[in-house]
Parts: sequence; structure tokens; C-alpha cells
Amino acid sequence: MNIGLFTDTYFPQINGVATSTKILEHELTNLGHKVYIFTTTDPKAPKNESGIYRLPSMPFTFLPSHRMTFIYPPRLLARMRKFNLDIIHTQTEFPIGIFGKIVSTIHKIPSVHTYHTMYEDYVHYIANGHLITPKMAARYSRIFCNKSNAVIAPAEKAKAYLEEISVVKPISIIPTGLVFEPFSRDNYSKEELEHTKLSLGINLSDPVIVNVGRIAHEKSLDIVINQMPSLLEKIPNAKLLIVGDGPKRTELTVLSKNLGIENSVIFAGAKPWIQIGKYYQLGDVFVSASTSETQGLTYIEAMAAKVVVVAKKDPSIKDVIINGFTGYYFEKDEELSSVLYKALLCSKERERISNSAYNHISHMSSKNFAKNVEALYMEVLSSTGSKPHRKFKKITLKIFR
Repeated sequence: MNIGLFTDTYFPQINGVATSTKILEHELTNLGHKVYIFTTTDPKAPKNESGIYRLPSMPFTFLPSHRMTFIYPPRLLARMRKFNLDIIHTQTEFPIGIFGKIVSTIHKIPSVHTYHTMYEDYVHYIANGHLITPKMAARYSRIFCNKSNAVIAPAEKAKAYLEEISVVKPISIIPTGLVFEPFSRDNYSKEELEHTKLSLGINLSDPVIVNVGRIAHEKSLDIVINQMPSLLEKIPNAKLLIVGDGPKRTELTVLSKNLGIENSVIFAGAKPWIQIGKYYQLGDVFVSASTSETQGLTYIEAMAAKVVVVAKKDPSIKDVIINGFTGYYFEKDEELSSVLYKALLCSKERERISNSAYNHISHMSSKNFAKNVEALYMEVLSSTGSKPHRKFKKITLKIFR
């Protein structure tokens, strides 16, 4: 098949949607398909990218770390036919996702949409929630999903929400798979990990709690930081290592200072994707208090790295975090410090849980992910009476202006 993936965020940006799209592209290509990615320009992107077509964009006013396309060049729509796309798969509901819908409609190409993000948790980015309300976000998601031939939900939580807001198109639960190898401890020598710890101001004997991801309101890192003083009363040398960047970094840095724990909370900043596995390996425990996830890909990454996960109880982790078996969860914010203390207390117990967790997610490989998506594509093509192209033309255009 010739497959078009349409996404507003892609590498070098690091987030769940970009990662999922990259994994899907890689594995679909390995299955013999031709995959085209349509996304935004990015000044940090490599100049020569095979199969990636970037539309002119600019930083999003309300969230500068993301980029938005505002122009769809007419000649691009005319040239889209040359790609001979069999199916369009939108990964986002914003301008590039809308562009995918336009191409699907004009060229009568079946489309699939993955609902990655619970947008009701993100409306605060637009005029502090005064311009777009959760109900408006829900209505938009319903309309967008119902314009697709089929919808993918990464977890039961997302499917239940879509059904609640009256999405009537077929919804398949297909969790994003993971390439396990980059997260293995075998990739890093003891000396490299120790050097990295010391360079961050972490002593080799310090217990480390790690969080990886965007530093944003919906990630609820303030809950974790507010619980650190209580944990430090029991484990004075514990360190919270936050790997990533985002709009709340300055605010959380001030919070740490006001609590008098600035020496125990380390902001490492954003790191290249190729190094992310190493930063998971610096942690004895991975922590997240977010309830805005549809799947929680960072939890899966931590489990692949054999780092015990402590997460806030939420439907998105129902089948992933089994309390005391594949990780720990807490329900009330004030319970977090005691759960972290329990997780850090015994290295043998952490080893038992991390091994159980690794085995539990072993079926969530990137290969299985792509095969499940491929099967859905074939169902959609069959239901619409479409036949995949057996040949495709080589396209050289990379940036449309």
C-alpha cells in the first residue's frame, strides 16, 4: 500500500504523537509498504529527509514548542494525486490533520484517524480556557472522528470517551507499540551512567526518581514536587530528575526553590531522542501524576527500561499498571510520597516488579502495532471497495511553498 501519515508534530520534536508516528512509519516500511509523512517544517529538522514532506509553518502562539501550518498551497493539492495514496492516516486534528481530511475528500481516499490526545485537558492553552471550552473541544473531536472511515484509540479510556461524545465510526483499540532495544540497560556501560549522574549533580548513592516528558500543566509535575519534602524527611538524599522542557519549567523551578528542595529537584532539560533510554536508566523509579494520557507511552518506555513505575490511578493505565505486580499507583495526591518511599525501599522488590512489568508489555512490540494497523487499513479498503496500488511513483519534492 501507499500510505500517507498526516501529523502536526514530528521529529525532531519529542512527544508521544511524534514517537508513535515514527514507530508506525518504520514498521509499515518494514512490512513492505510505501509510507509518506506530511508534517510541519522545523528549523531543527535535517535538510535531507527521505519520505518526509514538510509544509511551511510557524511556532504556535499559545504553545511555542509546537508548530502550526496555516497555508495549504493549491499546487500541493494538485500534486497529491501523484503519490497514489491508498489510505490516509491522520495523527492530529489540527491543520495538518485537516489537510489530510481535505486530501481524503478531494481525491476520495479512505481515511483512518488516531485519537492520541484528550483535548479537554488542553483547552487552557488557548486564552486560559476562556476562548475554547471542553464542550467545544469535544464537539470538534466528534466531528473530526466521524469524518474518518475508522478510528484508532490507543486505550480503552480513549475509546470510552469517544463513544461518550457520540463518535459513531468504528473504533479499534490499538496501543502504540514500542521498539524495546533503545531502552535496554545493555546499551550503556556502568561508567557512562555514573558519569552522567555525576554531571547532573547526583551522587552515586542517591536514590533517583525520574520523569521524562514535556513540562506542562497537564503533566501535573507540581503534585510530584509538592510531595518531595515529605519523601526527603525519610530519604534525605533522594533526587527527582526531570528530563524534558516546556512552558511550566520556570514555574516549577520557582516552586522547588520555595519549598527549599531546589538541590533535590534536577531539571536536566530536553535531550535528543537517541539518548532518552540512558536517562530512564538513571532512575530507580519512574513517576507520573498525569491523568491526561490516552495511553501513557512513557510508562511503557520505563517498563521497557526495567524501571519501576509509580503513577496516578487512571483508566489509561488500567491494563498496564497492576498495583504491586507491574508497578505502583496512588489515588490521592498526598499518598504519593509514601508510595515512592515503598518503591525505593527494597531493591529486590523493584527487581521483581520490573521483571514482571517487562514481561507484561512484551506483546506491545512495534511490529505487532504495525500489523494491527495494517489489518485495519485492509478492513477499511475492503469496506470502501478500494484496491491498493501495486506501484508507486518516486516523489522528490520535500517542502511545499
